[in-house]
Amino acid sequence: MWKSKATELATSVRKGEYSATEVVQAHLDRIAEVNSTINAVTAVLADSAMAAAADIDRRRAAGEPLGPLAGVPFTVKENLDVEGVPTTHGVPKFRDNVAEADSPSVARLRAADAIPIGHSNMPDLTIGGYTNSQLFGETLNPWTVVRNPGGSSGGDGAAVAAGMAAIGLGNDSGGSVRVPAYCCGVTALNPSYGRFPMVHHINGSTPMLASQVFPKDGPIARSVHDLRAAFEALAGTDPRDPRAVPAPLDGPPLPGPIRVAVVADPGGFGVNPIVRAEIEQAAGILADAGYAVEEADVPRLTDGLTSYLKMITSEFGLTWPRLRTLLTEESARHMELNLKQQPPLDLADYLQLTADRHAIIRDWLLFLSDYPLVLGPVSTEPPGDPSGRELNAEENVRIAMAGRLCTVTTFVGLPAVALPTRVDNGVPLGVQIIGRPFREDLCLSAAAVIEAAAGTFTPVS
Repeated sequence: MWKSKATELATSVRKGEYSATEVVQAHLDRIAEVNSTINAVTAVLADSAMAAAADIDRRRAAGEPLGPLAGVPFTVKENLDVEGVPTTHGVPKFRDNVAEADSPSVARLRAADAIPIGHSNMPDLTIGGYTNSQLFGETLNPWTVVRNPGGSSGGDGAAVAAGMAAIGLGNDSGGSVRVPAYCCGVTALNPSYGRFPMVHHINGSTPMLASQVFPKDGPIARSVHDLRAAFEALAGTDPRDPRAVPAPLDGPPLPGPIRVAVVADPGGFGVNPIVRAEIEQAAGILADAGYAVEEADVPRLTDGLTSYLKMITSEFGLTWPRLRTLLTEESARHMELNLKQQPPLDLADYLQLTADRHAIIRDWLLFLSDYPLVLGPVSTEPPGDPSGRELNAEENVRIAMAGRLCTVTTFVGLPAVALPTRVDNGVPLGVQIIGRPFREDLCLSAAAVIEAAAGTFTPVS
């Protein structure tokens, strides 16, 4: 059962072909088999998961309706609350910080009858690009040829790719569900700003502006169809999040053919030929399916990247002396290099930055009025491992520039789907589809076309 996709499992549970108890037990057995090597699941929620499964089985026997994700096990990133379980953020300070209630995204998946089966690993406080925490250590990529599963939702990416869960619930502040999907050969949805309700507190503290507008909870799965099911369950409102809006799941039909901007080398800073080839292949698939595919480049890339970094460092600069005490030298290095590269702004410059952000978003929306979809790289480099040397300023910039399309689309608040296209000598490769705000439906439809031609590649057994 751990090899089945989420929607397949849910259909089988509703039909009575599998019991929810059998599904959960199969995934608990899979966790016991492989997690000691991969180290993706940080806390196994066996008792509560089996209790939830038994309740689903009871309801089915009584003829009660079941949700669209009935019996589907999912993992939850260590910075999202699961009632009764510590939300550790990967650091010792919060190891006993037991959540009083589910986060909105966890609650919405539960309402669809999905079942939390475990917390999943992440970097300390999500700072840094590699999934390695003080409390739980390093997560490994189940493909094994590449050690790094990506970050910061690398625990969920690895768990889904290895069959420990059918869905992973992570969050993306600049690529943090898309990069693990890319590295682990699975799919991920980074939603529009305001699409899913979220609560991202650290020790009860409400986040400031950058930490409100950039992070977005998002699902990781093994197929685009499963992403769509998770998307439908997660979308909506919650009184705990004033940002979430009741936008329709599907927008109005667009006059065809839908134009797709193919952006293989965003900004012209360089792209690995292997990555370019995957984008060209995906573009050909879309063209054959009737999309109007055109080479283009995105607007205001450098401005968007600079403004993103300014917002991040200005915010973290205020809290860094306190946060720094929670981190090791290694886990603090990424942010310290960013703060050195871009010192925090004073008030006047920060207020100007808010105006700059508005203008950049406007220019992107004008671009998307011509091109409803953008096809491009998750990273301009193939999945790979850290160089082995200490992270320095040059390496920090190189890593950031490789993921520049993820960063700038986070800054603008756009939806995106990352999906695999091929496995080359044991290394998964893929692309992402970016769309207009609240047009996840267009992204998912185009991704499904690519997936139908390219196939799926996990779980890794």
